[in-house]
Amino acid sequence: MSDEEIDFTNAKMLRLKAEEQLKEKQKLLANPLNAYDLKRMMHELQVHQIELEMQNEELHKAYDTAEIALKKYTMLYDLAPVGYFTLNLEGDIVDLNFTGAKMLGDRRFSFINRNFKLFIAEDSLPEFNNFFQLICTTNAKESCEVMLEYGHNPLCFVYMEGISNCDNQTCLLSIIDITRFKKQINL
Repeated sequence: MSDEEIDFTNAKMLRLKAEEQLKEKQKLLANPLNAYDLKRMMHELQVHQIELEMQNEELHKAYDTAEIALKKYTMLYDLAPVGYFTLNLEGDIVDLNFTGAKMLGDRRFSFINRNFKLFIAEDSLPEFNNFFQLICTTNAKESCEVMLEYGHNPLCFVYMEGISNCDNQTCLLSIIDITRFKKQINL
């Protein structure tokens, strides 16, 4: 069994591999150990055990830190009061938060892999297309105001800002519902 085949998360497999290696080492030590060698080996084992305990403690700290970061991410992204969308370069929704899904009128999983342009009102489509093209080509933050709709039913008027994420070829959008402000201006 090579090291590449070992699943280090499988305790039984790890134990078997360790026992195999111990048997091989014992074969190499054909001579019986003297008291000094036994003390030295015992010391090495104790030091190794303490090292492993310290590494285990560090792993637990790293896990706790990751859990805190996950909770913080969830609060900042999923529960934010603005809609967050990640679109691929074709305009398909890769990810969105709960507020974004609420703006579009359904649960978030139903929007994954759907093209965001399906939710732009026909009158706003040229504005959005220009905005989206600028984001994808300039790597600069851009903004626009468009009407969201679905099936010719108006949803809300929104202000959106977007920027390209060059690392994984996606665009990040933040969207704020400004319908109430538009109504106040028109009064």
